[in-house]
Amino acid sequence: MSNPQEINGGACVAMVGKDCVAIGCDLRLGMQALTVSNNFPKIFQYDDVYLGLTGLATDVTTLSEVFRYKTNLYNLREERKIEPETFAQLVSTSLYEKRFGPYFIGPVVAGINSKTEKPFICGFDLIGCVDYAKDFIVTGTASDQLFGMCEGLWEPDLGPDDLFETISQALLNAQDRDALSGWGAIVYVITKDKVVKRLLKTRQD
Repeated sequence: MSNPQEINGGACVAMVGKDCVAIGCDLRLGMQALTVSNNFPKIFQYDDVYLGLTGLATDVTTLSEVFRYKTNLYNLREERKIEPETFAQLVSTSLYEKRFGPYFIGPVVAGINSKTEKPFICGFDLIGCVDYAKDFIVTGTASDQLFGMCEGLWEPDLGPDDLFETISQALLNAQDRDALSGWGAIVYVITKDKVVKRLLKTRQD
């Protein structure tokens, strides 16, 4: 039986810069080698936090709504926006709750803490073990290719424009080498003042 995380394909990467953070994903929804759609974004916004979800498409859709519900409850109870570190713990505990029948997904969290103004990224495994990172974090079927590209391109203290260029090149070149991801990409560059969202055109094959 094939790995459920690889049935629908997909790739996501988050990267840290100087007082900024970027997260990007491809737009392909596939059924193994068959492409079903090229308009399936895998990044979801919760207040000022961004969550990338790759893996089984049904679990991606389900979990994105679960986290919207839990974030709204947090906002009502705490009367403030959720911070990236808090959201990461929310994702971790939510996945661990289902450890005996896990969601087949690979989450990535990115955001900037509103108090310290420091960028934050992390990833998770199926049952919610947190993987904190100071440089970049990758997930999806193109993980191996993304690791190689990011290791080669990423540098410390990149500005927002350079960070966008770096994450875009890493994402585009990695998904060109992976048959299960690609067909367009979307990148968010997050600073304390604004969020810039860009759509990238890629090969459609």
